[in-house]
Amino acid sequence: MIAPIDVTKNVFEAFGAHDVDTIVKWLHPDVRIEFYGPDIIPYAGTYCGLDHGRRFFDTVLSSIDIHQFDPEEFICEGDKVVVTGHLRLTTKATGKLIESDFVHVITVADEKWLLFRDFMNTFEAAEAFS
Repeated sequence: MIAPIDVTKNVFEAFGAHDVDTIVKWLHPDVRIEFYGPDIIPYAGTYCGLDHGRRFFDTVLSSIDIHQFDPEEFICEGDKVVVTGHLRLTTKATGKLIESDFVHVITVADEKWLLFRDFMNTFEAAEAFS
């Protein structure tokens, strides 16, 4: 059995490699992804199911260039994983920088991400996409 923290680290590794196919392998069929922020952020919204989960990650990775995506702490309790870290990205649409701390709250079921919530400075992201 793969621990929730290891499932999460596998997804983060695939994200850093821009490997959406591998990310999707770690998503539960009933996955729910919530990225909070205004519509100007191309990937803001709620995504339910594998197809929409793929669309979320495809949209994120096609919208930004990653300069820094450093998870700093993984906190795991039961099926919940909280990841804190720092990111530095450039939007492809405007070339503007996004720099923010982040918190990801993840629920794992059947060794797959069932729920993924992303919290960051969405004001910074909205400004960068404007």
